[in-house]
Amino acid sequence: MFSSLKILAVVPARGGSKGIPRKNIRLLGGEPLIGHTLKTAMSVDMIDDLIVSTDDNEISDVAKKYGAEVLNRPSELATDNSSTESVVIHVLNKMAEDERHYDVVLILEPTSPFRSTQTIIKTIKLFDSKDVDSVLAVRETKENIGNIENNIFLPINPKAPRRRQLRKPMYIESSTIYGARTSFLLKNKSLVSDKWTPILVTDDESIDINIEHDFRIAESFIN
Repeated sequence: MFSSLKILAVVPARGGSKGIPRKNIRLLGGEPLIGHTLKTAMSVDMIDDLIVSTDDNEISDVAKKYGAEVLNRPSELATDNSSTESVVIHVLNKMAEDERHYDVVLILEPTSPFRSTQTIIKTIKLFDSKDVDSVLAVRETKENIGNIENNIFLPINPKAPRRRQLRKPMYIESSTIYGARTSFLLKNKSLVSDKWTPILVTDDESIDINIEHDFRIAESFIN
């Protein structure tokens, strides 16, 4: 499969994790969690380079066993407050030092183990349009979403039908995949665009593992 774009995939995987200790290398279906993302990414030949950004030696060793290239992340970019954008920009700048430049960067969080190769390919193909600066995955919902103010529930769409089947779908951001033109990300220091282009993923694909309950769901799904 051919793409004229130079594609970099970044897997951000720091060692610290409060919700699930050492979650990125915890076994899921007999494989480290990060391994599911690495295997999927490596099966997409449109990706030119795959980099794991980590501050953790054990994660680094696991990633290398899967054949991924590893970039050591400085401690100031491995805190709870470190943004994904700052981590990816660090990777892009380090690659540029070796004259390795890219048109598009994909962010593949290891907490989304069920991301499909088709979703990665569709995301890359969206950048064939010059109007696309940044892409995010979304999942559909017909739940009644709202805010609570002064102990009163305020639906975002107060005119939505009570019957779920009759509601128009709404969409929730999913961490399954993000993509951006490198020029856009380096200039704006953000993935958020006025033309933020969505790619729809299934509920199964959008499973995101951040707490123990999520891990149990993922284990049930994979079994």
